[in-house]
Amino acid sequence: MQQQRKKAIKLAFLLLIAICIIFIISLNTGLTKLSPSEVLQTLLGNGEHRNWVILVEFRLPRMVLALLVGAGIATAGAILQGISRNPLADPGIIGINAGAGFSVVLYMYFFQGSTFLNGALSIYSLPFTALIGAFTAALLIYWLAWKNGVTATRLILVGIGINAAFNAGVIVFQLMMEPNDFTKALTWLSGSIWGTNWTFVWSLLPWIVILIPLVYIKARILDLISLGDSTAIGLGVNIERERFILLMLAVTLAGACVSVGGGIAFLGLIAPHLAKRLIGSRHQLFIPISALLGAFLLIAADTLGRVIMAPAEVPVGLVVSVLGVPYFIYLLIKTP
Repeated sequence: MQQQRKKAIKLAFLLLIAICIIFIISLNTGLTKLSPSEVLQTLLGNGEHRNWVILVEFRLPRMVLALLVGAGIATAGAILQGISRNPLADPGIIGINAGAGFSVVLYMYFFQGSTFLNGALSIYSLPFTALIGAFTAALLIYWLAWKNGVTATRLILVGIGINAAFNAGVIVFQLMMEPNDFTKALTWLSGSIWGTNWTFVWSLLPWIVILIPLVYIKARILDLISLGDSTAIGLGVNIERERFILLMLAVTLAGACVSVGGGIAFLGLIAPHLAKRLIGSRHQLFIPISALLGAFLLIAADTLGRVIMAPAEVPVGLVVSVLGVPYFIYLLIKTP
């Protein structure tokens, strides 16, 4: 146990170094190239005003958002895989992201063409809007999957159906939008770290800072649930209550992240699965590593999306999907 903990600390340290390296690379990735000395001078407050605007007002908030969204989605995926005991569970696959996305698209539809949609109040209300859709999806999944209790298999199958239903609703409302709003919604739904100012960061930060530690507190419960329902009940776990609480934590994290990052699928699948391979299935160690991996993967994907078709940008959700689909198929083949 002690050796595994030491391994987790070393791995976390290596991931933090990797995040710092990709952060520095991302800081100088974009249409305007800045030398390392210009970046340093600007961050110290001695650079040109133009460089300050590029770095501090545009690139930095986007990169911080990528880290927060990546950590949040990966943690949500870790919870869902834990409570369903299914390595293929992911907020983007079982309908939670789709519910949040439908709610935000509905919001965009009713306020399309309005200056309110770009205001600070609108930005701060986006996570709450997304949460309405995410909770609606989760409650529908839980209700439809309930039959003398909720089994992991029914939870996943019902979630896939709910995902398809909400995605159909999204398409209907998108087609009724004005062209500009349609393009904006389409880009956002593709998975785009579209918030290019600090207001988006402040709107998401409290959710991540509060919820990930709460999930960590529930790590022991997740370990017991992973042993199977009958074993967990025998060890004194109120399985239905704990599964519902953990589902709500996953839904809240995913909904808040979708509100600023759009529909980023497969990240909640890849990061927890890689973390489990690296450190094992003990959730006290597995959850922090999963969050760090999610943060690293998303900022790396965002940086890659800005480079591969420059000066055009590929939405980060598409980059993650290109990497995630083959991995999903591999898991599908390997999972008994």
